[in-house]
Amino acid sequence: MYSAKHSAFSATPTLLRRFGSQLIKSTVLSTSTSLRVLALGGEAFPSLTVLKSWRGVGNKTQIFNIYGITEVSSWATFYRIPEKTLNSTLKCELPVQLGFPLLGTVVEVRDTDGFAIQEGDGQVFLGGRNRVCFLDDEVTVPLGTMRATGDFVTVKDGEIFFLGRKDSQIKRHGKRLNIELVQQVAEGLQEVESCAVTWYNQEKLILFMVSKNDLVKDYIFEELQKHLPSHAIPDELVLIDSLPFTSHGKIDVSELNKIYLNYINLKSECKLNGKEELWEKLQHLWKSILSLSEDPLRIPDESLFLNSGGDSLKSIRLLNEIEKLVGTSVPGLLEIILNSSILEIYNHIVQTVFPDEDLTFSKNYATKRKFSDINQETSGKSLHQNSVMPLNCDKKINAFIALSRGGQILSVNTTRPLTKLGHCPSACSSDLISQTNTQNVESLNPPALSGKSKDPSCVAEFFSEEGTPVIEAEKMELCVRWMSDTGKCVDASPLVVIPAVDKSSATVYIGSHSHRMMAVDLYSGKVKWEQILGDRVESSACVSKCGNFIVVGCYNGLVYVLKSSSGEKYWTFTTEDAVKSSATMDPTTGLLYIGSHDQHAYALDIYKKKCVWKLKCGATVFSSPCLSLTPHHLYFATLGGLLLAVNPATGNRIWKHSCGKPLFSSPRCCLQYICIGCVDGNLLCFTHFGEQVWQFCTSEPIFSSPCTSASEQEIFFGSHDCFIYCCNTKGHLQWKFETTSRVYSTPFNFHNYNRSDEMLLAAASTDGKLWILESKSGQLQSVYRLPGEVFSSPVVWESMLIIGCRNNYVYCLDLLGGNQK
Repeated sequence: MYSAKHSAFSATPTLLRRFGSQLIKSTVLSTSTSLRVLALGGEAFPSLTVLKSWRGVGNKTQIFNIYGITEVSSWATFYRIPEKTLNSTLKCELPVQLGFPLLGTVVEVRDTDGFAIQEGDGQVFLGGRNRVCFLDDEVTVPLGTMRATGDFVTVKDGEIFFLGRKDSQIKRHGKRLNIELVQQVAEGLQEVESCAVTWYNQEKLILFMVSKNDLVKDYIFEELQKHLPSHAIPDELVLIDSLPFTSHGKIDVSELNKIYLNYINLKSECKLNGKEELWEKLQHLWKSILSLSEDPLRIPDESLFLNSGGDSLKSIRLLNEIEKLVGTSVPGLLEIILNSSILEIYNHIVQTVFPDEDLTFSKNYATKRKFSDINQETSGKSLHQNSVMPLNCDKKINAFIALSRGGQILSVNTTRPLTKLGHCPSACSSDLISQTNTQNVESLNPPALSGKSKDPSCVAEFFSEEGTPVIEAEKMELCVRWMSDTGKCVDASPLVVIPAVDKSSATVYIGSHSHRMMAVDLYSGKVKWEQILGDRVESSACVSKCGNFIVVGCYNGLVYVLKSSSGEKYWTFTTEDAVKSSATMDPTTGLLYIGSHDQHAYALDIYKKKCVWKLKCGATVFSSPCLSLTPHHLYFATLGGLLLAVNPATGNRIWKHSCGKPLFSSPRCCLQYICIGCVDGNLLCFTHFGEQVWQFCTSEPIFSSPCTSASEQEIFFGSHDCFIYCCNTKGHLQWKFETTSRVYSTPFNFHNYNRSDEMLLAAASTDGKLWILESKSGQLQSVYRLPGEVFSSPVVWESMLIIGCRNNYVYCLDLLGGNQK
């Protein structure tokens, strides 16, 4: 390794690590070592905690962090670790600075726009008056040439700290992550001799670890959860005998990928040793994914995944881990995870994996909500009752405009001129208009006055004919007009109803986890009424054809029909499980369509207080149905991955298509096509006859529902990969805009009435940020942050944006120009 003749030794940290901490401590950095100088470079410098663990008591070796790139004659900066720091007994997690430039070297840190910065994050550029290096076929290089290093740093109080290589910066679970941070934390753990982290196939974070203890995996995961954020916890931990290296003394990533491929192939060949091992591993996965402590106590049999801290994304992770564990797909497992106890999940897996054996546990032992026992809050008549209608709604039909998520706009019995309202052919025809005076409209609203720039760092990639990105600054501002406390999280999206006779009496209808359904005055924020329902509300409200009622689903399995003027309960319909789906109204018949977690779709006649038809869909209906009037089709999507086309009058199935993965997104119709987002990251497009036309791929699951432009030439949607997308009706990308977190909710497309030819797009990311974009190019107009997570979708009317927030409030924000404060 080195001899007594050597008084200095230079190596990569990885090369040094391969000898193990004990050997380093007893030889290289021992008390009696002859090594005077140890210079570590070529990679991220070890954490000070690790470095101190390598030194023997009384070691006097001077240790340097050296940094540079081959393109500028290797070393460019150096920093000597102070003796005081090395001898300190305090644990130090702070990174080591890059230090001072060598003679003749110029170091610059530049931001994403290429400007030199004195504080903050940026990329290192190296050069110098007389320091140049010829690369590839270069013949001449101007003196003073600065080379981009691909290394990202942060500058704080004049000191530069390494963040990671460009290829070490990844986006995982909607957040940026430097995988070298994961490695530094892992190697600081006592049981880890050496380790490496890879981003396998850009989809899995794998920690490779050398350890003498084969039973250390659970301990390592538990320790990592204490020191790392959830998005940085590795997907898998692979124990290896030694790390592979390149000829330059760096980790051989390609060799690690081969090791992992062999590992998963071997793992898939290893069958479970019976149902008892399945139960134990299911318990371990449950605790790991929910970040529960690995105590010896087992998870109670009746535990529900969502009630234990799970969410839709974690449920998909649990599904994938279980199917990887058993080596086969388990049909219907996602619905079981979302709705049933851990014992029922186990029994469901056993039926697939061990079909010829009796269940170890009795299904009857598991607890399940009994919706048949729920107080139905009705007169107690049968499901299909034909009661006398207390209101003659035909004599009291209101004229109104209703706006709901995704830019869905319904104009009923109004004479309002629609010259600026993007007309939706799929939802109406000239015959229908003349018969019912009912129109579905795609894009309304005159909001967005021109304003000033606030955050030009947020940009969109707009793919023009030349293929060059277009960048522009913001043009407007948002400020809170009013906020109304609902008592608990607001995940539902607002319904805004504007009476034709008195626009000033417009109302926002929205429910929350507090069990409340509220009606709020749109302009003032004053609560008009609130009604306490039987459980929490995530379903968004729908208005009846006459305008006298709103319809909303509830967690207790009921569909509530409330009087829009007072909130008084008019009728409740009972399903057999939670209702998170939002209802859709058929303007030709007045029927309401809705789905339930009981795996059925329903058509309700609220005036006759009866269920017209009930359709078994084969899996949970989480999303909301979509209605097309030409052709007259109704579309439902299931968590089993089925897209169903149904006859709205009879409930008979017209066609079905299996998308392969769960559908949380709601389908969206336009004249020619039906589009829907899938958990596999694809936006799927079908004809109204069930033929798949194209699919558009993103890198993460799509829970956001698509929204179409007024011309129906563009489709907007969000993805968990933190982008808002715009593609055309051929499935070609028009632009994409990067947000700062996952996009769960549905965008809303609307007119800027200051410029009649300009359309805008409102969207929300889960970190609470509201984004206003120019919908043709994706250029940022404004961004505003709410003080809580956002899963609700925005709705825009005039110069107001309404949205729910998980800090318990529903917000109304004014879109203001630069001259309006």
